[in-house]
Amino acid sequence: MESFPFVPGQFVSVVAQDEKGKEQIRAYSIASAPHGNRFELCVNRVEQGFLSNYLADLPDLPVGATIQVEGPLGFFTLREPVTDSILVATGTGVAPLRGFVQWLFPERGPDAELDRSGGKQIWLVYGTRYESEIYYREEFEAIAAHHPNFHYLPTLSRADAGWAGLRGYVQEHVAQIVEERAARLGLPLPQPAPDPAIPARELRFDIYAYICGLNNMVASVRERLAGYGWHRRQIVFERYD
Repeated sequence: MESFPFVPGQFVSVVAQDEKGKEQIRAYSIASAPHGNRFELCVNRVEQGFLSNYLADLPDLPVGATIQVEGPLGFFTLREPVTDSILVATGTGVAPLRGFVQWLFPERGPDAELDRSGGKQIWLVYGTRYESEIYYREEFEAIAAHHPNFHYLPTLSRADAGWAGLRGYVQEHVAQIVEERAARLGLPLPQPAPDPAIPARELRFDIYAYICGLNNMVASVRERLAGYGWHRRQIVFERYD
């Protein structure tokens, strides 16, 4: 296969038979932007988790071995035209957001150095417990260094004394971004409701939030944003348990 076309943020379903011959299917967000016939996954080993360990052991498969993958699937994708955007993730929920960032600010291939952000402000708020659990840190830091409109904000909930970055939960830092942006642009909070005469399918907003992670985090961020008057269509999310 010469290419594997997909939209950043989509997922694939991996299918394999376990040791008892039972078919197992799990969905994994694609952790990269389109790049020829390649794509990347972000996989955590789970104790007694068949497919997570199966995928983590793939480098040990012989050349020419195959696995069954269905997709791409899903609608957790960037709304266009690109607007100011807050990307929010915890744990492996960063996978589809990495695809967003790679597409907006490609660093390799024929599109290297192309900026698809249109100068819009892009925040990536990434929460985890410990510094050792921050995925793709060097990559995001490099992109932030090259693109002043990309703001990389990792935050730790159980940081040790040596951590000099942000602390606490993602929803706290998302709230700060929203409040500071509104003050800078002179926008009211809560936001006024959209004109009811505009059909829902035609609504457009100047900022969106894209949230991926465990259900409790997603619900908490959505609640915060709703408190600022954000419309439900401004809040794009994918959650897992």
